[in-house]
Amino acid sequence: MIYTSGSTGRPKGVRNTHRGIANRLLWMQDAFGLSSEDRVLQKTPYSFDVSVWEFFWPPLTGATLIMARPGGHQDPTYLRTLIVEQQVTTLHFVPSMLQAFLWHTSTDAKTKLENCTSLRQVICSGEVLTPALQADFFASVAEEVKLHNLYGPTEAAIDVTAWQCQRDDRESALRLSGEYRVSIGRPIANTQIYVLDSNLQPVPIGVPAELYIGGVNLARGYQNRADLTAERFIPHPWSSLPGERLYRTGDLARYRADGAIEYLGRIDQQVKLRGFRIELGEIEATLRAYPTVQDAVVVLQEESEISQYLVAYVVARSGESFTAEQMQGYLRERLPDYMVPARVVLLEAMPLTANGKVDRKALPVPDWRQLPQGKEMVAPQTPLQEQLASMWAELLHLPEIGIHHNFFELGGHSLLATRLMARIRTIFQVEIPLRRLFETPTIADIALVIEQLQTERIEQEKSENVAQMFTLLGGLSEEEMHEIFLREIEDISETKIYSTSINKIEDI
Repeated sequence: MIYTSGSTGRPKGVRNTHRGIANRLLWMQDAFGLSSEDRVLQKTPYSFDVSVWEFFWPPLTGATLIMARPGGHQDPTYLRTLIVEQQVTTLHFVPSMLQAFLWHTSTDAKTKLENCTSLRQVICSGEVLTPALQADFFASVAEEVKLHNLYGPTEAAIDVTAWQCQRDDRESALRLSGEYRVSIGRPIANTQIYVLDSNLQPVPIGVPAELYIGGVNLARGYQNRADLTAERFIPHPWSSLPGERLYRTGDLARYRADGAIEYLGRIDQQVKLRGFRIELGEIEATLRAYPTVQDAVVVLQEESEISQYLVAYVVARSGESFTAEQMQGYLRERLPDYMVPARVVLLEAMPLTANGKVDRKALPVPDWRQLPQGKEMVAPQTPLQEQLASMWAELLHLPEIGIHHNFFELGGHSLLATRLMARIRTIFQVEIPLRRLFETPTIADIALVIEQLQTERIEQEKSENVAQMFTLLGGLSEEEMHEIFLREIEDISETKIYSTSINKIEDI
């Protein structure tokens, strides 16, 4: 059983079968062919469905299983080091994390991942793989490294379609309506895929409709949710076998002329944000449980292909009030970080359509250039703080930032945090773990961390240089050492870098 988020604020348990998982693993081995020489990286938290094949595929085939440390899947620097040290050949990325990994590895997408020579194949799933990211990947890896794009819900044993990406896809792929999308491919073994209209009738090539799944991969249903199971797992209209069903995914898709499938998005209020499946109703239900909230709506705002944010619109009860900062603090105590909206907009009333429903299109778009209310603006006071403020302002698209503003309350998220850490590493020549930003998310705090690391590095370099000098002196004659001592002591006294070592040199 694997739990996924639910629209009512309650998680729903998906009851998968050993048969479905076994079919999925056997197909994967037929398709990708692991051997005893392969080394597979297990980095997905085990509450997510991808971890199932990460855990069980390697021992099924005799390959080596490499387990990342907890939280390591969010740290590109750690992942790259692990890939090199453990000679990883196969691993999985959610596309947004692959984007962060490539960006963090090199600011130039054309630079090869030269140290990751062991890589043989990378598997993507969990959200949309964009043409731009596909191109960046192939520009960054050796020619023999393969990229696979998989699609599937937890309700069908993880993945049900697969596509091997090609380096020339951008030029050779069929285009529909003038658009190009990376395909999610074709059904895996013992699985059927249908694109059906509202009457459960197949639609022609190129026509968008809902994607349905059939075959041995289907789960039994939802734990203690007979109503939801009946709604989503329907009788198979074309099967003569008793009890055969189709799973209605809620995903919009279409067939290409070559028989491959394109994923077009969701047809309900479920969204994917940086690889996490989020039902907006779950956040709305949590907001409405706040004593002074009358109504709440949550939407996903997209500034660009990789800049996506959750925005909560909240209406207070008559005579009551609260701040956006209070709302975010309330949500952080009850929801995972990735489900806490980057902005909370307070409204007097929700805009409504003619039939009385909330008009989501009429909700005001937040001005991301304005700082959240409720925190005093304290300007940078040192050159280091000024540099950091400039980085933050550029990443967050804000004109100015105070040294006590929280990076994540300003709209920052894990991908932007990865970019920030990469810039800090390049400019200040210090390595700060990504988790440190979550612990100290202000400019004032990070500046102190950088100063401490720079001081430690200087002290280390001084110690190493002194040790090297003593090693070199060991093979000289007394006259040569005397001459060098006089010269070195003079230089050291002038620079005052090695003043603590002068007495040691004079003693020798």
